[in-house]
Amino acid sequence: MLDRDQLETFATVAEEQSFERAASVLNVTRGAVSQRIKALEESLATVLLLREKPITPTPAGEILLRHVKALRMLEGAALQELMPTPKPHAPVSMAIAVNADSLATWFPLVLQKLLLERRVALEVVTDDQDHTSARLARGEVVGCISTGARAAAGFLADCLGAMEYRCYANPAFAHEFFPEGLTVPAVLAAPAVLYNRKDSLHDEFLQRRFGFSIESYARHYLPSPLTLLEGIGMGVGYGLVPNSQARSLVDDGRLVDIAPDEPVMVDLYWHHWDLEPSLAREITTLVVSEARRQLLPTEHSGPPSARYHGDRQRREPETPMRPLPGQTR
Repeated sequence: MLDRDQLETFATVAEEQSFERAASVLNVTRGAVSQRIKALEESLATVLLLREKPITPTPAGEILLRHVKALRMLEGAALQELMPTPKPHAPVSMAIAVNADSLATWFPLVLQKLLLERRVALEVVTDDQDHTSARLARGEVVGCISTGARAAAGFLADCLGAMEYRCYANPAFAHEFFPEGLTVPAVLAAPAVLYNRKDSLHDEFLQRRFGFSIESYARHYLPSPLTLLEGIGMGVGYGLVPNSQARSLVDDGRLVDIAPDEPVMVDLYWHHWDLEPSLAREITTLVVSEARRQLLPTEHSGPPSARYHGDRQRREPETPMRPLPGQTR
């Protein structure tokens, strides 16, 4: 039987990434934290934490951290059921990782349904795909949205559907820079608007359109979906935006599609633990059902827990874009 104080101390160190901060959170001495971690590692005959700055869990520590998070969720859910209904109960703390474009478009309805139940105290992490996957593996989050289709060992990847992206500019910008359409000389002259330096979606779009890579074009980086859309709308540049997010501006004539025959479809997947506590499983069910209601279907759409296929934060470079003629991003 694992010692619960040792487990909580280990999890707190992993979460705070520091022995000192963990000691402050737990209201014990730094020495007591070290002793508990040492005793836990000796009882398991393995190293659980890498003593670096910041402190991170080892592969064995990642497994144990997921175990502690599951224990917390199970205990919180049990306490909610055991408490008398009239008495308010504390929500269960948990975290999920969501890509920025989903958070700006379809995911708020998931949050509305989830948070209004007041059963969870939720932390939503927005991060790059590589980081969201690492957070999931370390046990920092119970699920993440990704473009990666293949789930790691111990996890499942459920296909959610596809987000449709279009290449937009405001009319004046399009008239100035693209009078003859989206050509290579125009791309080299016109500033593009990207999310951040990890955003490979625009590069992939250009390569797919012209058949070769274009790297020497001007870029603005606006790391907020709303700011990115507003920047394109005010004419600072052109770029790829979820069609559902841009639709009202298109209808008002404030944006035009400068590549109407080349929408970009990005398949999204919900990665989550294979063995989920009941509360985490309810979140998975809610995310999958709401996504499939709002996103476009893909050839991978089907019953939950399809283990292959699964973020524009954007999306992984190796995931191929899938154009869908006649539809908008």
